[in-house]
Amino acid sequence: MKVADLHVHSHFSDGTLAPSAIVAEAIRKGLSCISLTDHDTIDALDPAIEAAGKDLEILPGIELTAEFQGQEIHILGYLIDYRNDAFLKMLAMMQEVRVKRISGICEKLKKLKCLIEPEDVFKFAVYGSVGRLHVARALLQKGYVGSTSEAFVRFIGEKGAAYVGKFKMTPQEAINWILKVKGIPVLAHPHLLGDKTLISDLVKAGIMGLEAFYPEHSEYQTQEFIKIAQKYDLLVTGGSDCHGYAKEEIKLGLIKLPYEYVEKLKEAQCRLK
Repeated sequence: MKVADLHVHSHFSDGTLAPSAIVAEAIRKGLSCISLTDHDTIDALDPAIEAAGKDLEILPGIELTAEFQGQEIHILGYLIDYRNDAFLKMLAMMQEVRVKRISGICEKLKKLKCLIEPEDVFKFAVYGSVGRLHVARALLQKGYVGSTSEAFVRFIGEKGAAYVGKFKMTPQEAINWILKVKGIPVLAHPHLLGDKTLISDLVKAGIMGLEAFYPEHSEYQTQEFIKIAQKYDLLVTGGSDCHGYAKEEIKLGLIKLPYEYVEKLKEAQCRLK
């Protein structure tokens, strides 16, 4: 049976694996299809497609970061036209904001006696899109935390003392951008959405799917999100949210989504054209 993992990050954002290494591991894990969904960048897509050849299907994807009422909301975009000029200019601006954000986080960390310089963070983001997971790895390397998870809980999570928001893109704007490049907008890891009633607002904004299958979802949560998807006539997706060695385990292939869900994404995109 053909299976897919539709949420994978490379070293072009906050993962640690090169696209070619991800492709090799995906094939080894028996996957038929993956989507590279790096944060606010599409730089991994062409290298992954080249490495995959005819051995693995690569679904062009992205994960855009939005903010609503002080909460980050991540919107996945599938089957995007990732060569759209206006889209690429917007992503370039988001990268500049990400760099400035790191300086703000480092300043807050210094006040908390964690002496982290921006350069300590950037060395973990050699290939592109710098983010909080890179800060977490710097904190771990310096011995301020015992794990990247602890870094988020104590310092850089949304309730952490060193948290800094970034580009003020609304969920509506993120959804609009994905639709503009002929993609399918999907709410990532919905269990992190504190108020599930917000899903109805996202539906009105144009969201087309929910990431119901996710490693941190319990079986109850998975079924709950499938029911919500059915209620609003949304697509269902799933992925491992693999970040390579940046987290405690390599999760690639931890979610094996039946390929029928990929086919439904493609059918939905055809209806958009």
